[in-house]
Amino acid sequence: MANSGKQLVDDDVAFQTLPHAAGDDADDYVRPPARPLVSTVHDKPATHPQQVHISVVGANRMRICWVTDDDGRSSPSAVEYGTSPGEYTASATGDHATYSYSEYKSGVIHHVTIGPLEPATTYYYHCGGGEELSLRTPPAKMPVEFVVIGDMGQTEWTAATLSHIGEEDYDVALVAGDLSYADGKQPLWDSFGRLVQPLASARPWMVTEGNHEKEKKPPPPPVDGVGVGVKLSSRFAAYNARWRMPREESGSPSNLYYSFDAAGGAVHVVMLGSYAYVEERGEGTSEQRAWLERDLAGVDRRRTPWLVAVAHVPWYNTNGAHQGEGERMRRAMERLLYDARVDVVFSAHIHAYERFTRIYDNEANSQGPMYITIGDGGNEDGHSDKFIEDHELAHLSEFREMSFGHGKLRIVSETKAIWTWHRNDDQHATVRDVVLLESLTAAKTTSCVSRTN
Repeated sequence: MANSGKQLVDDDVAFQTLPHAAGDDADDYVRPPARPLVSTVHDKPATHPQQVHISVVGANRMRICWVTDDDGRSSPSAVEYGTSPGEYTASATGDHATYSYSEYKSGVIHHVTIGPLEPATTYYYHCGGGEELSLRTPPAKMPVEFVVIGDMGQTEWTAATLSHIGEEDYDVALVAGDLSYADGKQPLWDSFGRLVQPLASARPWMVTEGNHEKEKKPPPPPVDGVGVGVKLSSRFAAYNARWRMPREESGSPSNLYYSFDAAGGAVHVVMLGSYAYVEERGEGTSEQRAWLERDLAGVDRRRTPWLVAVAHVPWYNTNGAHQGEGERMRRAMERLLYDARVDVVFSAHIHAYERFTRIYDNEANSQGPMYITIGDGGNEDGHSDKFIEDHELAHLSEFREMSFGHGKLRIVSETKAIWTWHRNDDQHATVRDVVLLESLTAAKTTSCVSRTN
């Protein structure tokens, strides 16, 4: 497709802007068919660490999680680490837990927090008696880059998305729910952990829950041995046990929603729980809303120019799938995000890509967040392929396409960031949408220009 745009250059970041497109009606891209699940078999001894993934804990620590198939007595919850291969100058110990669901009993799930760590530094580590792995800590200042994905599953499309992400030099992954698509089939949590380990063991993965994280009825018994004082709904037994997030550090009563800082506090990320009402026993969003209000009140925008929010269910959606499912949560929490001047809200759930202009209360508003749906990681259910052309929000939707892919948010400075969406175009990641953002603390309006290929 011909290039008819201008060149944008910002702090060593350059890209071409191309004509705007609200959809793909004129696109000659032939969308490939669905692909099957991939198999990730564990063929090592029971004591060998598997499913390794890491997450941010506070300002300068990392939590490392892994699973062993033994009884836990012969595999210590311990990590050795250092800044040179094979030379471990520090160590840390943690805890472990198991959970049961019907006839399934999980392996031993280990959690160890290491640190303090230096920013933007590569550390070499090993869990228990496993092989050496490496991780890189996020930078303590801008620029900082987030990869954003949702509705992943474990198909060949998922593997393609992960391969494309692995080619990026990013700092933190934000996962907007629906990780394994286990849907109560517990061994799929194990295979998912093995599938994502090459990436999730090297960069922090910060996740929130989706509907496919919920266990099927009847609910399993509560998780055994995970986090004293943590409210652990049995409907999220596997998720809570395997993907422990920094809820304590952010003052959250639930592992289903929390917050964390990046780039030395220049970016504050709020991970919201679209299904937290399951833990609140029908009380809706009241407990989460109270926490969110406290969390946002503690953000000093003079030192934190960027506010990002992530939830699974979108509040704005012109796709025929899942219409209205986020409305209750939107009505309860949207004003809080607007008053705090949240810059961008990412969601998933819809198996397609859609980007809206800045919105507040169903109307364009230059001081509201930009809403982006990115539930296109590669799930087995296929695409959400029916956008509603005459939807009442269609005039606010600036780009939409039913393809698998991933996104990148590169925050360059206190005032500017660049969002790009990359479609899974067969063997390649093709940039289809580009937006230049200005922080709401620095500008009254946002400059945004689309790119299509």
